[in-house]
Amino acid sequence: MVRVLVGGLIGLAIAMGVARFAFTPILPAMQEATGLRADGAGLLASLNYLGYFIGALGAGLVPHGATRTAMYRLSLLVSVVTTAAMGLELGDAGQAMPVWLVLRFLSGVSSAGIFILGIAMVLDTLTRRGGERFAGWLYTGVGLGIASSGLFVALFGDRLGWAGDWLALGAVCAVLGLMPGLWVRDPPQPPHSATAGAAGDAGTARRGGLSAPLLLLTLAYFLEGGGYIVSATFLVSILKTDPGTAAVGEAAWMVAGLGAMGAGVFWAAVARRSNSWWSLILAHLTQAVAILLPMTGSPTVAVISALLFGGTFVGIVSQAFALGRQLSAGASARVVGALTAAYGLGQIIGPLPAGLVVTRTGSFNAVLLGAAAVVVLGALLLALGMVIAGRQSSAGSAFAAPKAS
Repeated sequence: MVRVLVGGLIGLAIAMGVARFAFTPILPAMQEATGLRADGAGLLASLNYLGYFIGALGAGLVPHGATRTAMYRLSLLVSVVTTAAMGLELGDAGQAMPVWLVLRFLSGVSSAGIFILGIAMVLDTLTRRGGERFAGWLYTGVGLGIASSGLFVALFGDRLGWAGDWLALGAVCAVLGLMPGLWVRDPPQPPHSATAGAAGDAGTARRGGLSAPLLLLTLAYFLEGGGYIVSATFLVSILKTDPGTAAVGEAAWMVAGLGAMGAGVFWAAVARRSNSWWSLILAHLTQAVAILLPMTGSPTVAVISALLFGGTFVGIVSQAFALGRQLSAGASARVVGALTAAYGLGQIIGPLPAGLVVTRTGSFNAVLLGAAAVVVLGALLLALGMVIAGRQSSAGSAFAAPKAS
């Protein structure tokens, strides 16, 4: 069980911390060396998230058993190859852009495969071995990957250059990827689950239906995807463009990863003391503040911003999945797929307009204000969902009371 959990954790570090988000600390050097503009960077980010969206849809169709294990391993391989290939010297941004777009798209597809299939197989294994209590630690892999890639770029970026960073990170992931490739596999299905299990999940989804609270949660998660991704894509560039915060650019991204490592466990504890609604609302509001803090120009505040940002976005993911499962009466497969698709759409939409605005204005301030506003709007939708869910629960209790007597 420990090997499966560690393998899944490393898989998430490769897929999310490196393949997806190493782009953030490497981006400033790429822009300086190749002439890549902010709108081009936004396009690359959006293609990566489009790939993630499509990969998430496809991962939901992969059947249990050897096929799911094989697709997970293939996703690991594609993730490593596309990460390393970003370091190939292809000329300036204009010449390299077509290849970069394909690589970032395929990297997004593979990241989704590792994320969704890996989490599913690890959680299935933990559940069958009585280790559900360790599930929250799986998400620390995202923060570990972000912190490690940020530290790597900070230590070796000047020596290796942006291309060397990609190649070296690809090589490291190739070695580390052997562990999840060998240790994470789909556990054997119980005899009744091959047919009844899938039908039961679908039946539960039909009974639960798409309630108003679940719809509001999905809309809020869509807005979170579009809001957080601006900082997730441009944070280091934002800090590098301000002389007051330029020195902490790479370090801030590493701090964001450290914050993300404990985020899942922390916000789960908040939910236990209140509920998942309040946990998500507080995480959204905290994240909105974190998005705005770099506008102060203070290096100390910038590091605090990174810590708060990292400490919220992974927690929002884990708590949204937990709340979605509650609202759907346990139809986790369908709800996780719907939430992931909504989140993916938000991520696709967010970077493009952000890059265009920065290119035209030369400033990130308007983009940060817009991103924070979107996240706050998500918090308001969650508050509305909490109120409706509370009323539905009260009405259901009142209706059931006469029967109890």
